[in-house]
Amino acid sequence: MWPDVHASLITYIREALQPQIRPKYVARIGERLQLAYAGGSYVRDVMLVKRLKEPAPMLVGAVPVADPQLVEILDEAYREPFIEIIARETGEIVTVLELLSPANKVGDGREHYLQKQKDLLNTEVSLVEIDLLSYGQETVLARNAANIEPPDWRYRINVCRLRQRHQLELYAIPLRERLPAFRIPLRPPDEDIVLDLTAVLHRTYDVGSYDLLIDYNQPPPVPVTEAEAAWLDAWLREQGART
Repeated sequence: MWPDVHASLITYIREALQPQIRPKYVARIGERLQLAYAGGSYVRDVMLVKRLKEPAPMLVGAVPVADPQLVEILDEAYREPFIEIIARETGEIVTVLELLSPANKVGDGREHYLQKQKDLLNTEVSLVEIDLLSYGQETVLARNAANIEPPDWRYRINVCRLRQRHQLELYAIPLRERLPAFRIPLRPPDEDIVLDLTAVLHRTYDVGSYDLLIDYNQPPPVPVTEAEAAWLDAWLREQGART
């Protein structure tokens, strides 16, 4: 379900930001190509490369055998959205908001993301990264932070401001806590805007009808600690989602 969740979150994040930044700024959705990755293996696709130049004639009885085409199997690419806040008058990118996907945290996809991350830090752009995934390699800028509190965090958000590259604003969120409302920078001296991530997640969940698709009687598909499992079980029963 992640591609659907990711696309919806991006759409509703933009929806939440736009009224706060008009008319000086505009939030737009950009896209980049990623290699599709699911379940531990790359999804495969085929692409026509060339035809045989001198096919060997062959007959089966009186029926000619069709000539084959030579193809190469390639890794399927898909488009992954992110959000850019731009200055309306100049078109300059002010802030980039990244919502990480599994492809950003493994293999070549991670390397491509890290290169984009590095390139952005060498520009006049603020970077916001949201990691709501509980698996994969550490990828957001906060991967280099030590002694993150609280120690049982599961999700991370970090904000790297334009002229404060040496200082990272970090939100580390345990499973039991709401996702925060946090500040997103614009171009100084303009004031920050606020993104209520829990409100966006609720809208995504309701519009996507995920309550009809998720069996909460089953354990989550990612490892959880005993304390998290106990809290989750109690909370789901309280909500009437687990029997």
